[in-house]
Amino acid sequence: MLITNIIRFFIVLILQLLVFNNIQFSGYVNIYFYVLFILLLPFETPRWLMLISAFLLGLTVDIFSHSYGMHAAASVFISYLRPYVVYFIRSKKELDVGVLPTIGHMGFSWFLSYASILIFIHHFIYFFLEVFRLNDFLTTFYRVIYSSIATIIVIIAEQFLFFKQRK
Repeated sequence: MLITNIIRFFIVLILQLLVFNNIQFSGYVNIYFYVLFILLLPFETPRWLMLISAFLLGLTVDIFSHSYGMHAAASVFISYLRPYVVYFIRSKKELDVGVLPTIGHMGFSWFLSYASILIFIHHFIYFFLEVFRLNDFLTTFYRVIYSSIATIIVIIAEQFLFFKQRK
């Protein structure tokens, strides 16, 4: 499981840096695919490891995106909130050892709720740190909404492509 997560870390990082950082729709839509790594960490992952992993992932994206710690801050924040979100939308399946937060294990509606909440929070933190003012609140909020929707669509597509339904 550790090796799988390390490989996933590098795959989402490479995809973010080489593909998704180069896709931008009229300045309003940015896809932050790397959030998938935080979303897919096993439920049993110790909180300290989750926070450090999220920080390293966000910091690496920051270094290559010249975003001065904003990705690291948003990633650590959602990593910190993740157990609370899981508890909030809990399901009996989480209690089983080895269950992963994927569509295949948890179901579509659970994963959509889980991913949507965390992605929206991530994007909200990131974009408002980027602007760092409330003057253009609506413009920034539209960026949060559009980018969240685009990121959710890409992550859901990835789930259907690479994770099979568990019976």
